[in-house]
Amino acid sequence: MPSAFNLNGVVLIDLAVRAGYRGQVVFVDTGYHFPETLQTRDRLAARYSELEFVTLNAGASPQDRRTPPELYAANPDACCAARKVAPLQNYLKHKNPSALLNARSRDQATTRAEIPFVEEGGARIKINPLAEWTRQELEAYAAEHDLPVNPLYADGFLSVGCWPCTRAVRPGEDARAGRWAGHGKTECGLWAGDGKL
Repeated sequence: MPSAFNLNGVVLIDLAVRAGYRGQVVFVDTGYHFPETLQTRDRLAARYSELEFVTLNAGASPQDRRTPPELYAANPDACCAARKVAPLQNYLKHKNPSALLNARSRDQATTRAEIPFVEEGGARIKINPLAEWTRQELEAYAAEHDLPVNPLYADGFLSVGCWPCTRAVRPGEDARAGRWAGHGKTECGLWAGDGKL
């Protein structure tokens, strides 16, 4: 289960554990995550000790010389490809799971409006248990089960990615509208494009 520990991901982790999932939750540390995201990861790992939380590129930082320091501004696609997509693709090639459990839902963005419950084709099956869940349903579930939601969510960050490329969502916008705002980009490349999982 790849996760960035947004509201959808936190709900999916809880649902999966209740259903008996005891596998890995894989997070890609790009070096540009908000401290609140890393704290949410740590709170989830402490709460769900039956899961194996795997952080790829642990210790990554903007000064690590993996990419030019301002690549996120000049070419966000290249930055995502180098810091997020490639590390996860390499990990999955090594682990070779037959399926990925992920937290995408149709109401996150118009670009995700047709997500099926099960996506076949490609290297592995993608299972989308939350495909039909609305944000209101996710929020209600998180509140009912006292889940550790990223505190930035309450500040309007309905989808939290790397700090240089994420802003709070404005009223009436899709939940993912705050990601790569002004770049005509809505996906990091994990789920869409030539390098998708």
